[in-house]
Formats: sequence, structure tokens, C-alpha cells
Amino acid sequence: MLLTGGVAMLALTLAGATAAAFAATTAPPSWVDSWGASPQSSATVSPPPSFTNQTLRLIVHLHAGGTSVRVRLANTFGDRDITFDHVTVALRTSGAAVGTTHRAVFSGAGSITVPKGTERGSDPVPLSVSAGQDLAVSLYVHNATGPATYHRAAEQTSYVSGTGDHSTDTGAGSFATRIGSWYFLDAVSVHGGAAPGTIVALGDSITDGSGSSGNANHRWPDRLSERLRARTGVPAKSVVDEGIAGNQVLLDSDQGGPSALHRLTRDVLVRRGLTDVVLLEGINDLRSANPPATADQIIAGYQQIIDRVHAKGARIFGATITPVEGSARYTTTMEQQRQKLIAWIKAPGHFDGFIDFARALQDPADPLRMRASYDSGDHLHPNDAGYQAMANAINLNL
Repeated sequence: MLLTGGVAMLALTLAGATAAAFAATTAPPSWVDSWGASPQSSATVSPPPSFTNQTLRLIVHLHAGGTSVRVRLANTFGDRDITFDHVTVALRTSGAAVGTTHRAVFSGAGSITVPKGTERGSDPVPLSVSAGQDLAVSLYVHNATGPATYHRAAEQTSYVSGTGDHSTDTGAGSFATRIGSWYFLDAVSVHGGAAPGTIVALGDSITDGSGSSGNANHRWPDRLSERLRARTGVPAKSVVDEGIAGNQVLLDSDQGGPSALHRLTRDVLVRRGLTDVVLLEGINDLRSANPPATADQIIAGYQQIIDRVHAKGARIFGATITPVEGSARYTTTMEQQRQKLIAWIKAPGHFDGFIDFARALQDPADPLRMRASYDSGDHLHPNDAGYQAMANAINLNL
């Protein structure tokens, strides 16, 4: 058990688990995911976003470097097949301005039609990138897309052009419209770097970064990636954020998207280089009005996720549900169920270890409530300091 500032931040439940560390020195796999975001449906938005004869320039923050990149386009929730007529990648310089653009092709073709309900990956694009850089992925679509598959709460500004194909523009002039979601893009993979694997953070709005500063990459998975990369002499694994605001372990919803159980394969198990999963989910199940789930029901869902991750040959670490007293829909019954979940997460024989996010964020004078200096203001979501405290609570020698 690691002690930091006198607080036990993490306990391991597998003997020898430290041998396969988050910052492992094993040879890197052929590809790792450097960035990811979980697709969501926009069909319930009024009107749903759609694009015609426009170029989207999507800005993503990389957590692993390499000498080649691949992008994965998502038409997961579309109502029609979508043709992406021109796709380019480039390093972002500032705003919507980029360096040299590089065309992404798909099985050698310059365009790709992605059938509705599916995702498609590009061929490798020779481009040297580093962890911590911003990549701009530009997508030109000529025909109307219909309701766009997107990741709603990006906490990152991206851009849309006026009319025409501006995917090779290096300047920002054609990209006057700013957007706060990522459209049609759910993964960027890299090859040729040193990252020995991919850690996937599976969660809800707290993993998605709600309450953090926009365009700052202050979500706890970003901060974990920074800590891993700051170590000298130890190759850092990539960290991919698969949080969705409003997500639940058990139930699908319009806002929160497919449940963790239903999206596990797409958002976690097929991630390139997967070695580890951190699961922070359950508070929305407890807060649901449909009615609220019980701890026992959520635990049954946890066990299914654990079994499926283990079947993939990866490890999974449970994160304790953070304090929410004073937040909307808080009840003493909810608190009792949260405590039952925390006890199960910490108990040996379930997860491969646990991360005590609850203890990292709690007010020492009132452990059921988030420390005020970590609270974004709604008593549910942390602020930047809170997300940093969460990342600091993780033993990098896991």
C-alpha cells in the first residue's frame, strides 16, 4: 500500500501486480490508442446537428507519440451511410491553424463511406507526433450527414468551416464557427512510439471532465497521463478517456448514452494496446429516477465488466465513488448505497486493485461531502484542483 501525505491512496489485491506497472518497461505493442472519446447519439438534440458541404476541424490532445497515426471515424448513431470525402491530419499550431496537412486514406482510397451503425479506421499516415501535442483532424463531407454521431461534452474547442473543402487549409480563416463537441471521430492510434500499452478510463461526467477548465486538458485522465510522462527513464502508457456525462453502469439513456455494459466492447475492449482499465461509474445509477439502482445491482454490473476485461487479458482497477452530499437528488439512502459500493470495491478478490478517489476528494471534517477547494460548485463534479487530486491519488507503480 502506498502512503502519500499520510493517506492510503491505493491498495492492491493481486499479489505481484506491481510487476506490470502503469509505467511498464515492456516492449511497446505495434499500435496504441493515443486519444479516444465515446460516441453518442445527437438525435434527441433539437435540431440535431448535421453538416453539408462543410469541413470540420477537430482538435484532440494526444497521450502517446509515434511516427504514424491512424484515425477512426464513427457513424455509430447515424440514420444513413456517410461519405467522408477528404480527411487530413496535422499538428495544431494555434486555434484552427495547423502545420502541414497529411491526407488519410482508407484501404488506399481517398474517401470512405461509413455505413450507419459502424466505425471505420484509416490506413497509417506517416506523421511524427508526441504526447502532449494537439492533433487536428479535418473531415470534409459533401452530402448531408443527417444527425451526427458525436461526443457531446468535449471540454475542447473545435471548428467548422463555411461552404467547401478546407481540409488542406493550414490557416484558420475558413473556420469561423467554434463547436464544443467532437463529431464523427472516436479514436486516434499511434505506431512507432515508446508507450508500452493503453490505460482506458471508463466512467461518467467525472471522468469526462465536467467542471474542469475548457481547452486546458485538466480532466483526471489527462493529469494521470502527465504524471506518467513526467517520470524519467520509464516509458509511459497512454491514457484514453472513455467518460460520458450522465453515463450509467446498467441503463442506457438519451443524455448518458449506452450503459457501460453495452459500450464496453466498442469503447474499451477493442482499444489498441489495452493493458489496464480504471472504472469509475455508479453514481448516476444511484441518482437515477428510473428508479435508482441498488448497490447489489450495480455490483452485478461491475462483476460482468471485470469478467469481460479479464477475458481480454487486461487488468481492471475499481475507483471508489466520490462524495456527493449536498448535490442534486442526494438522499441518505443514496449515501448508504454508495458506502456499500465503496466497501465492495475495496474488498479483496474483486478488482485487481482499487483507487480511493472518494478519500482523495472528501472533506476531512465531513467525509460525505467534497472538500470545498476541490468542488466545482455543484457538490458533485470536481474542479481543476479536484481532478489533479484524483490523479495524484493513483500509485504510478500499479
